[in-house]
Amino acid sequence: MSTSTTAEPNHEDRLSEQEFRDRLRELPPSAKLVAKVLETDAPLSQGQLAEESLLPDRTVRYALNRLEDSDLVGSRYSFKDARKQVYFLNT
Repeated sequence: MSTSTTAEPNHEDRLSEQEFRDRLRELPPSAKLVAKVLETDAPLSQGQLAEESLLPDRTVRYALNRLEDSDLVGSRYSFKDARKQVYFLNT
């Protein structure tokens, strides 16, 4: 899992809807589910994603890694708890 402190992308850095869908199409179902949860309720921590998606923590970590490798998800430190990362979509 990345520990980057990437800020949420501005409008110019975001992927087009079609490019986002094309990249997401190649990923496993767990990554698609995590992306869907983030689409409706972001930013979320890894624990919150596991809770919302009903996936095991390990599966959520794997999904986030795959999404980050495809540049579909970004992360930053939580404003509420600086020990945690929160994740958001790059759309």
